[in-house]
Amino acid sequence: MKIIFVDGYNIINSWPTLRDIKEYSYETARQNLIDYMQNYSSFKGYKIFLVFDAHKVKGSIEKTEKVGNVIVVFTKEGETADSYIEKSVNNIGRKTEVEVVTSDSLEQQVIFQRGAIRISSLEFYHKLKSMQEEVTSSYKKHKFSKKNPLEDRIQKNVLEELEKMRRSH
Repeated sequence: MKIIFVDGYNIINSWPTLRDIKEYSYETARQNLIDYMQNYSSFKGYKIFLVFDAHKVKGSIEKTEKVGNVIVVFTKEGETADSYIEKSVNNIGRKTEVEVVTSDSLEQQVIFQRGAIRISSLEFYHKLKSMQEEVTSSYKKHKFSKKNPLEDRIQKNVLEELEKMRRSH
């Protein structure tokens, strides 16, 4: 199973849809990002670690919450999302397929050296949008292919009688 590490605040600050929301509420932007990641994870079958910095929060301990295939991590005091991701990738980077989503160029170099594939936040945004369009298109195709018109379900003579009745009124 492919594993993706996502620098949460890097995404929030990069994606137009989330950047506007964070101006009003970081909590809402975080929740929207979690929802996006859940959808992506469900569709692609990937395990996603969504990492948020809490390194400047006094007394903060690392908190982890599993939501479907998405593991939401808030780092402990003094630990950045970058350092959490580097440490995690270092442990698994060459054993399984790992992708890291961040636009931090130094982080991208370090991650690449540790065996992970790197992708910028905006590239990932376009991947997610493409996936959403694919899901919508698939849904529409499925929905319209399941049409079950009356003409296909009743006998022709009954249909003709109904049509006569409709026209007489």
